[in-house]
Amino acid sequence: MATDKELTDFLKSVEKRAFKRAVYAVRDEDAALDIVQDSMIRLAQKYADRPPQELPLVFQRILSNATMDWFRRQKVRNNVMRNLSDFEGADDDGEFDLLEMLAGADGALGGESAEGTVSREQTLKLIDEAVQLLPTRQREAFLLRYWEEMDVAETASVMGCSEGSVKTHCSRAVHALAKTLRSKGLFGVSS
Repeated sequence: MATDKELTDFLKSVEKRAFKRAVYAVRDEDAALDIVQDSMIRLAQKYADRPPQELPLVFQRILSNATMDWFRRQKVRNNVMRNLSDFEGADDDGEFDLLEMLAGADGALGGESAEGTVSREQTLKLIDEAVQLLPTRQREAFLLRYWEEMDVAETASVMGCSEGSVKTHCSRAVHALAKTLRSKGLFGVSS
């Protein structure tokens, strides 16, 4: 059973990455914050009796389910709104700023030159845009494997699919990202 301190320390250690993952998934910072907070509360209320080593997988599964629930609610809400009126919900108002997120996580930007800062900002923006263009399952597999640093089995458990599917999604995501970033001049000459 995880102690209160172990649970608190775990939640502190995953909050930024969980928020980033949720923002990539739903593309709305307010909704992402709600999803992460709800997931943390659900973990604390229902799974605090689990051993500390089980918390990462349980939390990632809760976060995935909460994200899917958000999409379901959005679909229902959008369908209801379309049926009641001609309004189209504009959910893309807020844009996620990867540079702000990384600068906040790293603290000061250090002794980086103005040119280096601009170059880094442009690179991070291109990477952020490329990740957002990935299909949902590829993006989820990619973020779990390379952002959350989960192994294939853990990722498969969180995503509710086979390990082979995780490998396929990750491979396709990496190839798509490389192609997109190469076409924008980031990694050598485009093919």
